[in-house]
Amino acid sequence: MATPRRRKGTLALVERGRPRWAGGEVELRILFIGGTRFVGRHIAAAALDRGHEVTLFHRGRSGAGLFPEATHLLGDRDGHLSALDRRSWDATVDLCAYVPRQVDSLAAALDGRGGHYAFISSLSVYATPQPALFGEDAPLIELPDPTVEEVTDATYGGLKVLCERAAVDRFGAGTLLIRPTYVVGPFDHTGRFTWWVRRIARGGEVLAPEPQDAPIQVVDARDLATWVVGLVEQGVDGPFNAVAPPPPFSFADLLREIVAVAGPPGTTLTWVEQRFLLEAGQDDASLPMWPGGDPAGMFEAADPRRAFGSGLAPRPLAQTIRETLEHDRAEPLPLRPGVGLPAEREAELLARWHAREGAGRP
Repeated sequence: MATPRRRKGTLALVERGRPRWAGGEVELRILFIGGTRFVGRHIAAAALDRGHEVTLFHRGRSGAGLFPEATHLLGDRDGHLSALDRRSWDATVDLCAYVPRQVDSLAAALDGRGGHYAFISSLSVYATPQPALFGEDAPLIELPDPTVEEVTDATYGGLKVLCERAAVDRFGAGTLLIRPTYVVGPFDHTGRFTWWVRRIARGGEVLAPEPQDAPIQVVDARDLATWVVGLVEQGVDGPFNAVAPPPPFSFADLLREIVAVAGPPGTTLTWVEQRFLLEAGQDDASLPMWPGGDPAGMFEAADPRRAFGSGLAPRPLAQTIRETLEHDRAEPLPLRPGVGLPAEREAELLARWHAREGAGRP
């Protein structure tokens, strides 16, 4: 392990052989696997803001011009890791492992030189159904075929479980596991939350998918970033549900808050029955983040207490909405294909829904 750089002439604290960032006294060398898009970009920025020495290992396809003060190592975790040779870090933050083989190959390439390992996982690791306020010890998904490597909606969560297990096996019990819910805010290349902000900011009648009371949680990428860097500084280990707001909070609450912040006068939400939308072929891609888009996978709210107790401090949702809208207008990102409901399709569905309601339900 690299020796942490000292500032102010003071020594780092050490816990189980890992450096602890003693309140601004020690500059850590932190390696990011990824770190140029959305979540990774915000965590890397937070680490730089805290005065740490940042190395970004990435393919150079996105954000190559970001963070000139950081060291950029170009490569590909799928077989081209030689740029990591003969270097050492105090901590490694892995943002882009989707199959356990990628964790294994990274561990082999670092060969003990990566320091404290933090893996950015997903709340999708949990099996469904779960009771409300389920904790980090809730049952996880077990894939029928643990050798599968095709990442789909059906395999994503189970593969993240296998990545977590590989991480603990290869990097040790001191591994930090972060399980975020929907991450939102500026630079979101998925466009899911941004689509709702854009749509509601256009105003008019907005198709809102039921059930209104379905629980949902989001976390601002910037709050996630500050918190993760703090955990890395302290050498914290174990799993954390990275979720906010604290329950009860519903999909209706989310959309109504967006209307309150971003909707022009006269914006209205028309709530449309879940069954009607599913029969019309809609899902959680055309209506992003819709909890009813996959009824079999609907989640209750996860317990945020462990994360909140360790320093996760979510900003007000209204602030996230406002700043997401401001950023999107200043630096709009293209949405992923298939994300969001085209205006013509929304109008067609609303017309069909009103006609059905006017004629009386069957």
